[in-house]
Amino acid sequence: MNYAPKILIVGFGDVGTRLAKLLAPKYKVFALVRDSGKPERANVARFCGAVPIGGDLDDRRSLSRIAGLANIVFHFAPPASLPLRSIEDKRTRRLLAALHQNGAAMLPQRLIYISTTGVYGDCADESIDETRNTKPATDRALRRVHAESLLRQWGTRTGVKVSILRAPGIYAADRLPIERLNKATPALIDADDVFTNHIHAEDLARAALAAARGGLPNRVYNVVDDSALKMGDYFDLVADHFKLPRPPRVSRADASTVIGAPMLSFMSESRRIRNQRLKQELRFQLKYPTVGDFLNGLLPAA
Repeated sequence: MNYAPKILIVGFGDVGTRLAKLLAPKYKVFALVRDSGKPERANVARFCGAVPIGGDLDDRRSLSRIAGLANIVFHFAPPASLPLRSIEDKRTRRLLAALHQNGAAMLPQRLIYISTTGVYGDCADESIDETRNTKPATDRALRRVHAESLLRQWGTRTGVKVSILRAPGIYAADRLPIERLNKATPALIDADDVFTNHIHAEDLARAALAAARGGLPNRVYNVVDDSALKMGDYFDLVADHFKLPRPPRVSRADASTVIGAPMLSFMSESRRIRNQRLKQELRFQLKYPTVGDFLNGLLPAA
């Protein structure tokens, strides 16, 4: 970004606030925040140096102000959690319609979307990269695949450079499984355990910025760190650092009786995801190459 673009961040959560802090010293940053429900988000946006713009992706009529507002759009909003089975991400559909409502001359030049590595489904411990076909097994992953498809079709049709970042479990100092460890929620025994992937929230925000600077059109990037951990080993690593008891281990056969269905669904998919494209094409250097690197710099009392 050699010029001074205007930035719009849609989905102003943890990663969005981190990105705003990176961008606000140099660029004009807008943050889409709901007018109702959580009005304090507008104050958070201002604190981060962004201008809050009222709008709700669940209400298309509220999005009239965002057309032509920014040269670069960061779309971090997840699909709605629907009570009924659905494979559509209507939030992304409404966002694209709102961006396009005043014609192609007002479209952004780039759009960066954070998706999920869950779109790959269960890879049975295989080491995979972005060429792996998607095979979503959950409603949330199906909606992410739908969002990716909408965005890539829109990018091809309009000429907007779309970059899709597939992120795994996001962690940070306040996003560690401390509560889970305190509750002694079981993990799977090693023979039944699954490989998981991780990325620090700060690295994810920085990767989104790198994609805005040099991402190829309609290109997918796996934004994962270099960790190669099974889920139970991740819990053990955090427990040891904070001097907490390691979680008990149970077999998969016994897990359904002691572990909630949402967590159990995560325990049903195993994959080891490579990040060469992130490093080679975007020339991205991880601030926290592994979870252990982050924990080593974090005081146990933090």
